Amino acid sequence: MSDVKRIEPRTLKGFRDYLPEAMIPRERLIETARRVYRSYGFSPIDTPALEYLEILTGKGSDETDKQLYKFQDHGDRWVGLRFDLTVPLARFAAQHIGTLGTPWKRYHIASVWRGENTQAGRFREFMQCDFDTIGTLSPAADIETVLVINDLFAALGFDNFTIRLNNRLLLNGLLEKLGLAERSVPVLRALDKLGKIGPEKVAEEMAATADATAAQSADVLKLAGLEGSNDAVLSEVSKLVAGSPRGEEGAQKLRDLLAAAAAAGVPERRLKLDVSIARGLDYYTGVIYETFLNDLPKIGSVCSGGRYDNLAGLYTKQELPGVGASLGLDRLLEAMTQLNLIEKVSTPAPVFVVYFVESRLHDYLKLAARLRAAGIGCEMYPEAKKIGKQLQYADKRGFRAALVAGDDELAAGTVQVKDLKTGASTPVTLVGDALEQTLRTLLASVEP
Repeated sequence: MSDVKRIEPRTLKGFRDYLPEAMIPRERLIETARRVYRSYGFSPIDTPALEYLEILTGKGSDETDKQLYKFQDHGDRWVGLRFDLTVPLARFAAQHIGTLGTPWKRYHIASVWRGENTQAGRFREFMQCDFDTIGTLSPAADIETVLVINDLFAALGFDNFTIRLNNRLLLNGLLEKLGLAERSVPVLRALDKLGKIGPEKVAEEMAATADATAAQSADVLKLAGLEGSNDAVLSEVSKLVAGSPRGEEGAQKLRDLLAAAAAAGVPERRLKLDVSIARGLDYYTGVIYETFLNDLPKIGSVCSGGRYDNLAGLYTKQELPGVGASLGLDRLLEAMTQLNLIEKVSTPAPVFVVYFVESRLHDYLKLAARLRAAGIGCEMYPEAKKIGKQLQYADKRGFRAALVAGDDELAAGTVQVKDLKTGASTPVTLVGDALEQTLRTLLASVEP
């Protein structure tokens, strides 16, 4: 076999393998998101990774169209990999809503693909954790989206975060007043880059792509630049859009949203009106959400979304308005890594059973089975090697506790519970549930 040409093992740029220590916190975040979504009655769905190309193109923006992975499959069909989970949702809802009924609530946790430039926390294959309510225009659905985002980040262990809110009706109302309504798409796309390129470059892009005058751009940027308390921003916004029914409606919806979220228990410090956010995707029509970690704002929004009332109209005559948001799993994990919030472990089982005496294999197997039956994950070493070597294995993989028992302990009906963080060992009887209680107490001291 010496003449065999071996292939270099490598991954594509923008794509990743996930080793256990990366996959374990990833799965924990997914499990938390799934639990929060289900607590609000959102049901799981899945859709194919590939869609007909016509389903995907022209639904996000010119930029997402350029980033699409597309090709011809066997035959002459053009297909594309989904770039988000919202466009496939619109197709899915139009196709199945007769069976599902409305209002309908779904969550979808799956990978999406965009051929964009890679950077910290951004890759060409990444996972989204979406939740949406379809088939209602009720502001209650908009409000509930805020509540889900708040509960989700609280469940993930965050307290210092901000949900920024805006409403496309405000922007559209102002554009109507300025005579830019017919050019709203390029204006909003330019405005969405405000945080990245600054007001001067945004004004230049508005002039180039929307033929906006300096005065028109100045008024748009004045709206986007409003700062202060939520009440102060609302007061100024109301003045700027006065006379535009659409703009006035947007201001009132934001006012009602803030009041309802406060009534439902969302801390006021977590909600901030930010009339600069526009969301670059063309399909948003109403409220917009972007969530930032205050300890790491430069990582960008880690949970975004909004209301889209016209998207499914491309596939069906039935009106299927929707509202929802998406947790940016990979970006959030990158942020948590930078904030040192992820413990490095490469095992999902917290307890390690040392295989000490070769002739006592059955006793160790019974001990491990007993813990699993009690809901405590454990791994038993497969070979009767020296204790030191087995404990090195346990330390390297991040086990929280080890159970050590030789002939004398097993004959006496006891086991040593070794805390692998402190190194302390405690003898515990195997009679009753003392072992399980000891382990639960120890594990509860570190588990989130």
